[in-house]
Amino acid sequence: MSNHNFIFWGAKGHALVLAEIVKQQGGEVIALFDNDPDTEQILPGAEIFHGLPAYYKWLQQQDQPGNICAIAAIGGSRGRDRREFLEIFRNSGLKTPTLIHKSAIVSETANIGQNSHVLAGAVIAPKVEIGEASIVNTNATVDHECTLSPGVHIAPGATLCGCVNIGENTLIGAGCVVVPHIKIGANVILGAGSVVTRDIHDNVIAFGNPAKIVGDNLADK
Repeated sequence: MSNHNFIFWGAKGHALVLAEIVKQQGGEVIALFDNDPDTEQILPGAEIFHGLPAYYKWLQQQDQPGNICAIAAIGGSRGRDRREFLEIFRNSGLKTPTLIHKSAIVSETANIGQNSHVLAGAVIAPKVEIGEASIVNTNATVDHECTLSPGVHIAPGATLCGCVNIGENTLIGAGCVVVPHIKIGANVILGAGSVVTRDIHDNVIAFGNPAKIVGDNLADK
């Protein structure tokens, strides 16, 4: 990654975290893009642009766009958005690497999809499969043989015990614990500190110890 120029789609807190990883590895963030017109510049030296038309105009002005690395720097439960912008980057001919903090521990037998983010202190154990545009956040643990579908976010301090299966675009909240051999569906939001002892189906919000379904998550249906 050394000496590569990066652009981020997303210009808020998660972008700040990812920018440090880029700097660690010898890269530089040269531009930020965000759909929110009120989003302000947060990284010195990285100009901010708003909306897809501005993105395409900027791209047309680049001499060698194929040398630019692009990251969907969007956190929270917005896995679908990360995946959509990943496709935009691919269709634009940009590079779409994965970012891994130098303090993370990642098994040689783990497989991590493109444009995923593995943050400081995270642990990814043997034979873990992580789909593209996913996040394993600060101090989170994904133990052996877990499978994360595209767009998943494992929030800070969460623990997936062995052989857990997580559906696409699901958010596992901060400090959650998921016991072994559990299946959690797609588009689920699991509240912070929850303990999951039973399978959870698609498109719901769950919370508690043990976790119970408290509502529907209709945002990504």
